[in-house]
Amino acid sequence: MPTNFLVLSLAVTDLLLGSIVMPPGMLRSVETCWYLGPLFCKIHSSVGIMLCTSSIINLSFISIDRYYAVCHPLLYPSKITPVVTIVMIFICWSASTVVGFVIIFLELNILGIEEFYYENIACEGRCVFFQSAASSTASSVLSFYVPGVVMLSIYMKIFCVAQKQAKSIQDSKCKNNMNSLLSKEERKATKTLAVIMGVFLSLWTPFFICNVIDPFIGYVAPPVLIDMLIWIGYFNSTCNPIVYAFFYKWFRKAFGMVLSGKIFQPGSSRTNLFSH
Repeated sequence: MPTNFLVLSLAVTDLLLGSIVMPPGMLRSVETCWYLGPLFCKIHSSVGIMLCTSSIINLSFISIDRYYAVCHPLLYPSKITPVVTIVMIFICWSASTVVGFVIIFLELNILGIEEFYYENIACEGRCVFFQSAASSTASSVLSFYVPGVVMLSIYMKIFCVAQKQAKSIQDSKCKNNMNSLLSKEERKATKTLAVIMGVFLSLWTPFFICNVIDPFIGYVAPPVLIDMLIWIGYFNSTCNPIVYAFFYKWFRKAFGMVLSGKIFQPGSSRTNLFSH
């Protein structure tokens, strides 16, 4: 199922964020100093931007996938093919990598305020992602607000279509008409991914609001507040597996096998995750 490839891409994003970005970020938050040097500071900031951008682009493509699955089920097999899905994933990671590393290494984030940055912000032992008003507005709009509005619009359309299909089922009493009506599995997948998108938007919105407003009010937001909002956003990567565990019994079973070490036992690959 093409959706699974996109979900896997989203899961890889969460895994990398938790294993690469969070540990150094935690060290910086606790110690209030950066001991890993200016180059790694740039790499850390770039990877953080890349993964956050990748998350929302992944979710945008997933919403498109759900749109065709729910609203145009007959066109879905021809429109959302494995090849199309792979192209989506390639675009997602390529665009995210370019955005993350170009902004930091070409110093586009401080374009026009270089003097202010080096005199008042930059110092030895400090790693801060600082943006000008133009940079914060452009990056937030392109990386968060526009995709967010697009996703919300698509899911509102999906919700309306699902409501009509539910009414159709009730009126016709024909629950097995797979050509025109939404199957139980499609409803569950759509609901799960809608929850994931809602969690993502609710946890990252406070940071992106502050990110846009702060440069226009003279950077008066305390660094501890910015740091807290970033960690609230990072918490999204913890929530995604919890959402899947709540909605899918097979996911809970697979996760239990990983935690208990049964995955390393001979024949574990032949375990039926869907058996009762």
